[in-house]
Amino acid sequence: QVQLVESGGGLVQPGGSLRLSCAASGIIFSMYIMAWYRQAPGKQRELVASITPGSSTNYVDSVKGRFTISRDNAKNMVYLQMNNLKPEDTAVYYCNAMRLSYTSWGQGTQVTVSS
Repeated sequence: QVQLVESGGGLVQPGGSLRLSCAASGIIFSMYIMAWYRQAPGKQRELVASITPGSSTNYVDSVKGRFTISRDNAKNMVYLQMNNLKPEDTAVYYCNAMRLSYTSWGQGTQVTVSS
């Protein structure tokens, strides 16, 4: 059974930092594209960042230079380091695992950026 468990969300002031973590189980982690998505109230879920098994990365334009996605295949973990956070980054952040036609989601972790 596939499980993706996110952690690390919370309340942070503008300009602050958070590090999200996602622990994966039930999959051959090293074979999966891992990604972080987010969904703000009243908006569609959007791809924030992704990382391939070979550690090639991709980011949505709005987070380039501020967010960094990384993975540790030995620990079955994927991370999202978020720096210089802005109020518009407020959302529920979801971990995603994808390979071929299969995809799985975590339960999400809330990130709130507010003074």
